[in-house]
Amino acid sequence: MLALRLTRAARLAVQLRRLLVASASAGTGFLLLCALGHALTHPDAPGASSLRLAWCAAPLAATVYLAVAVARADPGTRPRPGLSAIGLGPGRLMAVSATTTALSAALGSVAALLGFLYLRGDLTGAPVDGAVSGVLALGQRLPAPAVVTLLALVPAAASAAVALTLRPRDPRPAPSAGSRRYGRFGAYGWGAARETFGAYGRYGARLASASASASAPASASASAPASASASASASASASGGRPAGAAQADPSGALLTQASDTRPPATTDGDGSAQDATGPVPGTPRSHTTLLPWGIAVLTAGLAVETYAGDTATRDAAPSAGVLLGWALATLGLALAGPGLTHLCGRLLQAVRPGALRLLAGRVLMEESHRVGRPLGVVCAVASAAYAAAALHDADATDFGPLSVIGAVVVAGCTVATLLTAAVEAKHARTDTTDALLRLGAPPTTLRAAAALRAGALLAVFGPLTLVVAQLASLPLAR
Repeated sequence: MLALRLTRAARLAVQLRRLLVASASAGTGFLLLCALGHALTHPDAPGASSLRLAWCAAPLAATVYLAVAVARADPGTRPRPGLSAIGLGPGRLMAVSATTTALSAALGSVAALLGFLYLRGDLTGAPVDGAVSGVLALGQRLPAPAVVTLLALVPAAASAAVALTLRPRDPRPAPSAGSRRYGRFGAYGWGAARETFGAYGRYGARLASASASASAPASASASAPASASASASASASASGGRPAGAAQADPSGALLTQASDTRPPATTDGDGSAQDATGPVPGTPRSHTTLLPWGIAVLTAGLAVETYAGDTATRDAAPSAGVLLGWALATLGLALAGPGLTHLCGRLLQAVRPGALRLLAGRVLMEESHRVGRPLGVVCAVASAAYAAAALHDADATDFGPLSVIGAVVVAGCTVATLLTAAVEAKHARTDTTDALLRLGAPPTTLRAAAALRAGALLAVFGPLTLVVAQLASLPLAR
């Protein structure tokens, strides 16, 4: 009931995005029903029917990807302060978002069933003649369990993906998995500062703290009350720190650090979480280039699989499952490499003495690479597939049927809508930064010029990449 109320009270933009999810679910459900109709019409060709069903995985994955992006951009299901007091914690909001996604996808599945029955003539009594008549199973009864299973596939997969993506996560920081740092002989525990060999016995290392305390003026030490040292010790123990040169021990009395440890004590913020002084600067954008080599490797493997499948296929045969697997690997590789390429675009914009405009555009790209990088990679893969299909159509004069057009429209529409949704989400995430720049006197034309510069940089990197991948993918299919 709460999901229905939130769905009804949502804004127009949110309703349009949910309508896109319902439309994509309707197209995917119709393709699944057509695969079932082909299996019923051609019982002697189970391989062709299985291949049609396998190719339905592409629009299914695109629909689920769009549903996850729409659920993440929904402002009505975001955690807010005070909602946990009325029973709307992160877990409940995740369940509401998954239910809303399931309702939107179920609406599309019902529309797909009605359209399929209308084309069969079960609603009007007159079936539709045309190119799709061979996959409608005319004159045969549809098995109800198979229809329900296929139509429930999209809502179940979309709601499960949304629940997995928006699941509540543990706010506690994960333990560091860094390599152990070895210090001087006899040092205990995991030292945060690396010490060179012989630092323990270097001349004057044990007298650093003593000389610092001896150089203090005698008058200041005499005028300080005795209670100051006690309060300083209490505050140091409460904040997790300790005086310089003092040994650190646990409550049981075990020695944790040496008395000569000159590492600065950890500072604590308002919520009591310790922050190391040697940690990263909060304003520095995180690097998302760690998956770039893996993405390139998976992309290369996908192109190799597609090349092998294209060489072993016959001339007039339909695209095999190997081609589908190659495209899936290529899409996964570009999705993994997308954040890294976007991050590198931001770095290139800031290279060679950047001005204010290039610096602003580059920093925004680096910060938002994890939001728009993967949708950009998926759009690049879909554009490469469309270019390769168009080149194959021009070379062999291949006629694509209406079902192929429906599948291409569903996949392309879902990927473009996901990219636009991610761009809107990124724009809303930097609203505070934009308002601060406007308050500081930055002209709106500068912000628009920075946005245009970011779009141009992404187009300059992902455009040639799309053409290269399309050319490499279309070579084995054109032979």
